[in-house]
Amino acid sequence: MKITVCIGSSCHIKGSRVVVEELQKLIAEHNLGDKVELEGTFCMNNCQQGVCVTIGEEFFSVTPDSVGEFFQEVLKRVN
Repeated sequence: MKITVCIGSSCHIKGSRVVVEELQKLIAEHNLGDKVELEGTFCMNNCQQGVCVTIGEEFFSVTPDSVGEFFQEVLKRVN
C-alpha cells in the first residue's frame, strides 16, 4: 500500500512534517514497513483543508492531531 503525503509549502505550514514523522513512527510500531510505502510529494492541488494525504487514489485531509485516527484507516486496509 502506498501512502503519499504532500510536503508542499501550504501543507508544510499545516504540519506535514509532523504528519510524516508520526506516520513513520506508527508504521514502525506496527511492523508494517514491508506492507506500507510512505512517500512525499509536492502540491496535490487541494490546499483548502489540512495536510493532503492519499492512499492509492483516495484523498484524506490529515492534521497533526488526527494522524492516529487516519492510521486506523491504514490498519483496516492492511489487515
